[in-house]
Amino acid sequence: MKVLLKNAGRIITVDTKGKNYKTGKELESIGALENHSILIENGIIKDILNFRSSVKVKSEKVIDLKGKLLLPGLVECHTHTAFAGSRANEFLMRLNGTTYEEIAKSGGGIISTVKAVRQSTFEELIKIIRPRIDYFISQGITTLEIKSGYGLSYYDEIKLLQVIDFFRKSLTIDIVPTFLGAHTFPPEYKNDHKSYLKLITEELLPFIFKNKLAEFVDAFCEKGAFNSAEVDLIFSIAKDLGYKLRLHTEQFNNIGGLDIALKHKALSVDHLEMLSDQDISKLSSPEIVSVLLPGVSFFLDYNYAPARKLIENGACVAISTDYNPGSCNIPSLHFIMSLAALKLKMNAEEIISAVTINSAKALDLHTKLGSIEIGKQADFSVFDIKDHSEIIYNIGQNLNVMTIKKGEIIYQRNTEN
Repeated sequence: MKVLLKNAGRIITVDTKGKNYKTGKELESIGALENHSILIENGIIKDILNFRSSVKVKSEKVIDLKGKLLLPGLVECHTHTAFAGSRANEFLMRLNGTTYEEIAKSGGGIISTVKAVRQSTFEELIKIIRPRIDYFISQGITTLEIKSGYGLSYYDEIKLLQVIDFFRKSLTIDIVPTFLGAHTFPPEYKNDHKSYLKLITEELLPFIFKNKLAEFVDAFCEKGAFNSAEVDLIFSIAKDLGYKLRLHTEQFNNIGGLDIALKHKALSVDHLEMLSDQDISKLSSPEIVSVLLPGVSFFLDYNYAPARKLIENGACVAISTDYNPGSCNIPSLHFIMSLAALKLKMNAEEIISAVTINSAKALDLHTKLGSIEIGKQADFSVFDIKDHSEIIYNIGQNLNVMTIKKGEIIYQRNTEN
């Protein structure tokens, strides 16, 4: 079916001229068209037409944007959306001076969420998680990564991935499942790391891959979690099985995670709040995406990643929420975009590139989506604004009024008075 999108006030294409990612100064180039329409055929962008050409086009369906701003569908490339329970008490503890690491050592942190997930049934998790996904869609997010990592047992990690798979198969947006069994060591393996590593490498990784429950393997390389040698082992086996790799690293400490990610050609390194100046040059290759998560720094009140230095050194920078119950209970990507401007000192254009094409690259989907280019999926977010800078300026407000996935409206807010 042919669909015509017309009467956009402005179209921000994030055009890459076929390159499908942006590095360094390229992040500032986001492309802006006026008096253009977009022709969609079978969910794919068929053509981008000027006004005269679009008048002649015949289509089965027309979507009138009524002067609103059109962006590529936003890509949320790092979330821990699949969780149960609340850690509000830990938030109060931190306000009173207890550190995130101290809470974790006392049995709180990730382990407290693990307990809640283990006590939740498949059906209960579906009911808990669905409104979170709906909220992401309402923000104009058309592609969403979701990690496991709060089960930390054979049964419960599979249960979480099956929940994620349920949404992947039943919802219209692209959901990218990631296995994060190497999130931390569960209590029953606290003093027996080798046995938990064996569970991950010999049982979970093969089963998950065989049953197509995850595309990516991730790990948390950090003191109190997994050291670089343990991540190296997990990544070696995961890579041999055929998984794509990503890594949480340089969040609180530098313990060799970055070099392990580079060794195994991980698609992204995420966090980087404690990235050293001498390591910045290692991320100048477009082959690896630097996924920055300023919401964590805001929520935990500590270092922000060196975004400006990374961009100035030619890095491929993406931005995400890292939505999770403990270190960033912030599901608003729009708020994170404003935070990136205020704290990472990124300009509005760099931020738009970071939440579209570069986030798509972190998920290895950059040839299919993330920008408005002929041949890509017809994924769009529609904002009731005139200029993209208003997204950054209106802190925490959701100004998206329509979300379009593969040419179909999957969310629409009533904006009529």
